[in-house]
Amino acid sequence: MKFLVIQQKRVGDVLISTIICNNLKKKHPNATIDFMCYTNSVDVLIGNPNIDNIIVLPHKIRKSYFSLFKFIFEIRAKKYDVVIDVYNKLETNLITLFSGANTKIAYHKWYSSIFYTHNLKRFDNTKDTNYGLAIENRLLLLEPLNLDKSTLDPFPKLFVNSKENEDTIILFEQHKIDKNEKVIMISLLGSEQNKTYPLEYMAKVVEYVAAHENVTILFNYFENQIEDAKKIYNSCSKNTQEKIHFDLLGSDLRSFIAIMNRCDVIIGNDGGAINMAKALNKPSFTIFSPFVEKKIWATFEDGLRNISVHINDFKPELIANLHHDEIKKNYSSLYREFTPELFKDKIKFFMTKNI
Repeated sequence: MKFLVIQQKRVGDVLISTIICNNLKKKHPNATIDFMCYTNSVDVLIGNPNIDNIIVLPHKIRKSYFSLFKFIFEIRAKKYDVVIDVYNKLETNLITLFSGANTKIAYHKWYSSIFYTHNLKRFDNTKDTNYGLAIENRLLLLEPLNLDKSTLDPFPKLFVNSKENEDTIILFEQHKIDKNEKVIMISLLGSEQNKTYPLEYMAKVVEYVAAHENVTILFNYFENQIEDAKKIYNSCSKNTQEKIHFDLLGSDLRSFIAIMNRCDVIIGNDGGAINMAKALNKPSFTIFSPFVEKKIWATFEDGLRNISVHINDFKPELIANLHHDEIKKNYSSLYREFTPELFKDKIKFFMTKNI
């Protein structure tokens, strides 16, 4: 048997979709399971024993019809039995349609029966779930394959090799990280401005974390975000700054994963960093953007190890009658209403339970 799982877009989406591969390999240990993604997400697939081959769809191929169709027929030549298209957009519709696979699975869209043999309607917000709908809807795509639901594993996993672990230990030693202190990763900035908690508010969150004894704080940010990271750092008190190792930063996604693996918890903006921390079995405290649907992305929420906050938890009247697009348009003013004082006690509770 040969399976192809397709998930484009961002790191968090790709990482969560690996649960499809993990469960397929458990059921079919001798099968070949390939995963197709964009270049930016390859690092979260490295080392996963349930993925045999990573197939990258580069940007330059996507933007050229000739190159895309050449790529499509290269996929067809691999002779997959089953294609599971989690992404379900035009480029992957075409890849799946011409793949030659007998079984083609995706989420239902009004036109999807043209491309797929199985079109499954996503769970809506009425479904009760402890996993989060992002997890539930991916497990849903396995239904046509008749896997035993009682044995399904919903937890994404990341894998850090011994060299990566050893390099991180050396890095911590170089930065004089006290082994007796708990290391807190702060997911400082979101992938976009509309997913980034206001900088002055995030500085207060860092202060709340630093108020706990015996903690060391690391910041997660990209090099092109360094000015915003400095603004948060400079807004912190001197005592808090002394607990922050501002320059201890991964050089790439794999090094971030290895650093996160040495941390104790993560706190901050929803996004790939949070999803990676959960895949490393680290407790998480997540701050959601007003327009992100918490019920989808608040995965494994249990009120102890994984806690999240959203403006709807505190001021539901502000968004109750607004369409999603309107909430997204007005994210800035809604963020202003979402002050860190609202969830200060929740951070204290999270820290107390997990540190």
